Amino acid sequence: MNRLPVRFFSACLGLGLLGSAAMAATLEDVLAHPAAPGGVVFEIVDRDPDALGLALPWVRQAGERLRARYPGLPLALVAHGQEMFALQQSQRDRHAQVHALAESLSRDRDIPVHVCETHAGWRGLGAESFPAYINVAPSGPVQIRNYELLDYVRIVVPRAAAPGSR
Repeated sequence: MNRLPVRFFSACLGLGLLGSAAMAATLEDVLAHPAAPGGVVFEIVDRDPDALGLALPWVRQAGERLRARYPGLPLALVAHGQEMFALQQSQRDRHAQVHALAESLSRDRDIPVHVCETHAGWRGLGAESFPAYINVAPSGPVQIRNYELLDYVRIVVPRAAAPGSR
């Protein structure tokens, strides 16, 4: 059996060439830079299913600050932890404020909101389980990496939930 593909994959993984390998920046790092990045992708990955209640308002405010500093800056959001399940169509009544804010980010603020289809699939859910204003990406980490390949800077949304949630 040829071990070259396994060794190549292991080497790429070790060197950070696969997945979302770029170092994350902080909001303050990005705002302090004299030139705008190609864009910013916000990453939310949390074990708390209610984390979006705090995380989405943070993203809205961060987006406002970034666009005040760099008008027209492209922004995106990828949620790929337990929190993303609050965005299911079936959770719209239970998480009405989260849905309203996610829809507003997408529609009014031009910040596409992505969730991870792979993670949803582990629960037997597909793209049809989410409303039209949620973009269901095949993989959250790959979606982030695709943005990074377009020169977006990744900002991990600060821990929004209770201690021990991440």
